[in-house]
Amino acid sequence: MATPSRLGLLRDPDFGRLFAATALGQLGDRIIFLALPLVAIMALHADNFQVGLLTAMTTAGSLLVGLPAGAWVDRMRKRSVMISTDLVRALILLTVPVAWWADLLTIWWLYAVALFHGILTVFFDVAYVSYLPHLVGRSNLVEGNSKLSAIRSVTSISGPSVAGPMVGLVGAPATLLLSSAGMAMSGLLAITIRKREQKPESSERPQLVREIKEGLRYVLQRPALRAMMLGDSIFNLFLVIYQTMLLVFLEREIGLSSFGVGLILSGMGCGALLGALLATRISKRVGHGPVIWLAPLVTCPLTVLMPLARPGWSLCVAAIGLATLSLGGVVRVVAQSSLQQALTPDRLLGRMSATSRFVSWGGIPLGGVVGGALGSGFGAAATLWIGAAGMTLSVLPNFLSPLRVMRTLPTEKEPELVG
Repeated sequence: MATPSRLGLLRDPDFGRLFAATALGQLGDRIIFLALPLVAIMALHADNFQVGLLTAMTTAGSLLVGLPAGAWVDRMRKRSVMISTDLVRALILLTVPVAWWADLLTIWWLYAVALFHGILTVFFDVAYVSYLPHLVGRSNLVEGNSKLSAIRSVTSISGPSVAGPMVGLVGAPATLLLSSAGMAMSGLLAITIRKREQKPESSERPQLVREIKEGLRYVLQRPALRAMMLGDSIFNLFLVIYQTMLLVFLEREIGLSSFGVGLILSGMGCGALLGALLATRISKRVGHGPVIWLAPLVTCPLTVLMPLARPGWSLCVAAIGLATLSLGGVVRVVAQSSLQQALTPDRLLGRMSATSRFVSWGGIPLGGVVGGALGSGFGAAATLWIGAAGMTLSVLPNFLSPLRVMRTLPTEKEPELVG
């Protein structure tokens, strides 16, 4: 696919449609990130442990269906999976304001919504990662990932900045109407993408267990893929421990309103946007492998500023620290996603993505529970310290792997190992 101008891939109509669909879907997703916990905290008066359990339910889908999702998605057209999961997620989110207005909403209802929404998100994300190489070609992976990360970062800014005032005006349950609308519009836009995939060839008797093992073996036998997966698992575990108590800390210990919390999260989105804009340049200068461990090493320690913060200027400094964390996170993810896609053959993309997600996201539900338990036992501020320390230590697997010196993307996929 030729990309002859500054717009690059955005000149391609199909990529433009995926770009717009990503914007709408991610806007809905970022509103969920703020509004769903606030439904529990403000509308249902949930305690710290219940908020942690809600976070766990949101991400439990990776643990429950992470591995089979890859094998199933590899048998299907990825675009169709993206469309159907977007539309069904929109319907599930719609039940929260409906239940609230009917005076039926309970914490258990939120748990169920979070669980089923999270399961569908696993299928969407696996299909999304697997679809991009087909749509843009492998030579354009870094640019494609960078542009999509940029629009996700924009929504990270606009989502909380929209959701915060909306929660204040109409309440957290009604704010989820915006999330539902964003998901639905994303699915409808994806329908308009014209480039069609060929349906993957499948054997007469597909064997799910064998296909899952093949994906696992492919990832585990490659040191670079294995290190990225392990580093992600440590980072995500402690990030969720941190995030679980972040909203509680801001709302209950700092005393911020929903609008103030939205501003903090929007600041993180600003950092993410800057990271997306700089990701390609930084990766080329530092190297695609080294940037994967250098970015978190430089930015994760700054998260200790938040538990030290008090209302006033120190909170502003802590917010800058969180924005810097987001910047480093996006730089790392762009380089990492491009490297994973470049190393993996087309027929295994779904299983590679699902295997990596299963291991790296599998501990997230545990992180939500542990974060809630630590918050209940030691307080929100102490939990933030623990999360910051763990995120910083996540650089070790990547530093101790071939990524330490892997400066460029491979031009050819690695051969598939037998046995």
